[in-house]
Amino acid sequence: MQVAIDDIKVKKRVRKEMGDIAGLADSMKRLGQISPILLSKQNELIAGGRRLAAAKSLGWKNINAVIIDAPQKVTRLEYEIEENLYRRDLNSNEISAAKDALQKMKSPGFFRRLFAAISEFFKRLFHIG
Repeated sequence: MQVAIDDIKVKKRVRKEMGDIAGLADSMKRLGQISPILLSKQNELIAGGRRLAAAKSLGWKNINAVIIDAPQKVTRLEYEIEENLYRRDLNSNEISAAKDALQKMKSPGFFRRLFAAISEFFKRLFHIG
């Protein structure tokens, strides 16, 4: 659901260092918000402080959020910790492999282009597809 950013209450948070908000904002600008933030029924931020900061830096008025029933402070803190504790960044080999795969998809090699051209020729020749 969409929530007005101005309606979100941000109280004391575990995370103090926000890291590269500009990079996250650039990603959100290009691809949109991939994961919603998490709010209590009182619109208190539970998880997603970096996404919220990036959205604010982009001048967004609304953000995608999931509202949960978490009336107790201890429950809200558990959610905040869990969201950040068990995620794992890609390692350098995974990043390199992902970039290589993306580059290949965006600009296919000579033989792929040649195969596609030959396939297209025979499709036209035999009126296929």
